[in-house]
Amino acid sequence: MKALVIAEKPSVAMALASVLGARTRKDGYVEGNGYIVSWCVGHLVGLCDASEYDEKYKKWRYEDLPIVPECWKHKILEGTKKQFGILKKLMRDSKVDEVICATDAGREGELIFRLVYEQAGCKKPMKRLWISSMEEQAIKDGFSSLKDGSCYDSLYQSALCRAKADWLVGINASRLFSVLYNQNLKVGRVQTPTLAMIVDRNQKIKEFTKEKYYMAHIKFDDMDAVTEHFQKKEDADKVAAECQERMCEVEKDDVKEKTVRPPKLYDLTTLQREANRMFGYTAQQTLDAVQEMYEQKLVTYPRTDSQYLTDEMGESTETLIQMLFGKMPYAEGLEYQPDVSKVLNSKKVSDHHAIIPTMEVAKADIGELKERSRKILYLISARVLTATAEPYIYESHKCQITCNYHTFYLNAKKTKQEGFKTIEKKLKQFFGIIAEKEEPELDIWAGKHYGPCDSFVSEHFTQPPKQYTEDTLLSAMERAGNEELTEDTEKKGLGTPATRAAIIEKLIQSGFVKREKKNLVPTDDGNVLITVLPDEIKSPKMTAEWEMALNHIAQNTETADEFLNGITELMQELVARYQGISEEKKNQFQGKAKGEVIGKCPRCGADVREGKVNFYCSDRNCAFTLWKNDKFLASQGKKMDKETAKKFLSKGKIHYKDLVSRKTGRQYEATVEMVDPGEGNVQFNLIFPQR
Repeated sequence: MKALVIAEKPSVAMALASVLGARTRKDGYVEGNGYIVSWCVGHLVGLCDASEYDEKYKKWRYEDLPIVPECWKHKILEGTKKQFGILKKLMRDSKVDEVICATDAGREGELIFRLVYEQAGCKKPMKRLWISSMEEQAIKDGFSSLKDGSCYDSLYQSALCRAKADWLVGINASRLFSVLYNQNLKVGRVQTPTLAMIVDRNQKIKEFTKEKYYMAHIKFDDMDAVTEHFQKKEDADKVAAECQERMCEVEKDDVKEKTVRPPKLYDLTTLQREANRMFGYTAQQTLDAVQEMYEQKLVTYPRTDSQYLTDEMGESTETLIQMLFGKMPYAEGLEYQPDVSKVLNSKKVSDHHAIIPTMEVAKADIGELKERSRKILYLISARVLTATAEPYIYESHKCQITCNYHTFYLNAKKTKQEGFKTIEKKLKQFFGIIAEKEEPELDIWAGKHYGPCDSFVSEHFTQPPKQYTEDTLLSAMERAGNEELTEDTEKKGLGTPATRAAIIEKLIQSGFVKREKKNLVPTDDGNVLITVLPDEIKSPKMTAEWEMALNHIAQNTETADEFLNGITELMQELVARYQGISEEKKNQFQGKAKGEVIGKCPRCGADVREGKVNFYCSDRNCAFTLWKNDKFLASQGKKMDKETAKKFLSKGKIHYKDLVSRKTGRQYEATVEMVDPGEGNVQFNLIFPQR
């Protein structure tokens, strides 16, 4: 008899198979040593569309709302039917006596597997592999301590609940407001509150009125003290003139010794923020890079919200640090005694511990990694070193300085112990990153004299809030709604570490948000959408509470029915409230010019128009779309521009002589054929010339 192991991706399946001794390749799986190892390709099974419950839902009408399935239906997703069929056949194979879930150890991984298991009608015993590293020993340890699948039933319910909640809000709110405003408006349970935060910040910046002010300075070597703000330049000029070439005295010096603890290890969100700050990487780029390294066995599981390691990892972490000393180029000449106890706390580790490198790094040729992966690996490694280093200790000086009867102020510091700052500085020097301006290092005390001083006046403006970057937006999403919750309530924010990157990317792809260098700003469509939506839909507080409820379902302290009933009631109330709107409100969207017609929709025959990020069917009941950032064309060195879209719509295919191979980088000749499955995303096939 054999055990069927189902991973989330082929690459992970191959890594597991190698450790398990399954070596014989078959169509869609690997077999050997008492195991059959197969894989999903992301989600194979998903919730049915509204129209699959009733044909009438193909048309978007107010009178059909709210749509709430009495019995939820699932379907095999387009493009995955072959692999689902393989898994179903394997699950029903008489040789298989148990099924092992080896998808990613988290909420979404659990959902991916369970839906396949349920849809295939499998009744065989189920075990769960739960690991945080793809290292050989971690895999062996995981298989030696498999848990019964039922231990994760509540996690599955939480994941299923999340999918149903997204369906209820997405289907009903999108249809309701699209019908009301005669526009195709996509509303999401998490993405809409995120958009609301971006719009709100942008509005505050627009409404901000800057005010000019002046400060007088006295300067001697590194000492630069300033007055309070002056509204009039002549007042600042007078003070500066009266202090030119004069002596000054430190009249007061408020000295405090301050200790800055080392930073915690990275969870996914803090890693994404750091990579955005230092290198400008998007949250999705960072997630993709660290996921790839996880599959290469170089780092531990990335989709974690913990910044600690478990108590029993102390010895292995010490070994890891010694390896990093010798392996990391920025650590050359670094000497310190690491204290791993600072990063150990089993109570603060739920599903997975913090992201750290694995011992496989010792054998790896880091120079062969992609640049982005290499930089992020250096970040993760450096954080292990800084987190276990000594604290940074310094004296803080808040000084009041008198010069010719005028008062000036100066903040300075005196470092007493560099601690973890030494490692941070080495890392920034290695990357050529200019350190942020800090308070000056001064040997200063009350009664000290400086002079004769230079004096001058500086001009300043009050500053508006800054636009969100991915760094600051991720932080805001993490904290969203928390200030309104009680102290003893677990704070979860908007989305999860695993989903926040995708939420940001979806807002950009939908044309509601755009990138301006590192900033994220709303488009006109984004601004209008938030203007017309009610507070319940765009409230970060409500959505944060929903995310918290999902966590409670996973912990078995709240039921799925309670949660979904609450969302259903909200949808019912919204539909009842918005029975109609004034013509004035309807016209909020009407002034916008419609995109140029570039062809006819292959699904319904309506006009296809050009949008900001796509070419879309003008019939809102039809979901046909060609995305300008189409990943398939991009992978072949091509773009979905207007002329390309026109050709696909008129001919269905395009012959290229200069496609670029992803593997070799060489050019080749082929025809790209557009295949429209009738629902969901458009697909493309390659047809090679006959030789």
